[in-house]
Amino acid sequence: MTGHVAHAEIIDSPPARGVDWRALLDAQKPVILRGLVRDWPIVAAGEDSPAAAMRLLEAHGSGQPVTCYTAPPEVGGRFFYNDAMTGMNFTAGRARLGDVLGAIEATLDDDAAPAQYIGSTDVDTYFPGFRDGHDLALADAMFVANPPLVSLWIGNRTTAATHFDYSNNIACNLVGRRRFTLFPPDQIGNLYPGPLEPTPGGQVVSLVDPNNPDFDLFPRYRNALATAVVADLAPGDALFYPAMWWHQVEALARFNVMMNYWWNTSPAWLDSPMTTVLHGLLSLRDRPNPEKRAWRAVLEHYLFAPPMQAADHIPERARGPLAPIDELKARRLRRQLLDRLNR
Repeated sequence: MTGHVAHAEIIDSPPARGVDWRALLDAQKPVILRGLVRDWPIVAAGEDSPAAAMRLLEAHGSGQPVTCYTAPPEVGGRFFYNDAMTGMNFTAGRARLGDVLGAIEATLDDDAAPAQYIGSTDVDTYFPGFRDGHDLALADAMFVANPPLVSLWIGNRTTAATHFDYSNNIACNLVGRRRFTLFPPDQIGNLYPGPLEPTPGGQVVSLVDPNNPDFDLFPRYRNALATAVVADLAPGDALFYPAMWWHQVEALARFNVMMNYWWNTSPAWLDSPMTTVLHGLLSLRDRPNPEKRAWRAVLEHYLFAPPMQAADHIPERARGPLAPIDELKARRLRRQLLDRLNR
């Protein structure tokens, strides 16, 4: 990381049942919850030894193969594109949990070991019973209406390139140390996003390496750095950050484990806004600028203004898709779009 970067706000020793998640969500900024999960058994096991944490994970394994990603030593643990951007600098495959953990354990003291990680693995499916002793008490109604997706991330020294997610996140650091470097959503243009596909992990990534930025190639990245927030997590710490914040994630120890909770407050039947981006590339981007300016006003009116502003003056029976959308209306609208796209 180059230059002075701000550090995330810290809430020390928050009570696990007393975190005001709605207030954190309303504030729309990253916050470290120091020691939030320090009482979880795997945190104690990891502080005893990496092997102890591995045995605890194995004890909860379902026996199903997990997806493991492996990168050669020369990439420095950064899972990214190859030099020619014709593919990735890592390989993916399915393996037994014990075999992956055994390979990591055998190379704990080898600085030239391949980078390996098991990423975004559903806890309930692949580690049944793990949440009996490792879980947050998320009783707020927004979690009941939209149950979080709970995943484990396991590996040695690895780096996930800067990207954004569609969901809000509570990242619980369980074993090892982890560093998040975060950027607000409005910095997208200064982060030089790469191809829409393929991507290293399913999401568009920034082409800039925050630990070794090339300012000649990416000069606007200096502006992104001025807004960056760093969050350093010890075992037992958690980090909340809102949806759409860009973030690089570095696992810094010989062995690292994180469990995260992704959730949204929007109904599950709403489409991904990325669908709108893709359709915009097809329908808007290459039109003449005067037309694009006019369509920007149309989008502002229908999509970004207060939800009912475009419909309040229309009789309720005639509002059609301008009325509040429920699951049935979403299905109808989706069929209309498919009919238009398939013309």
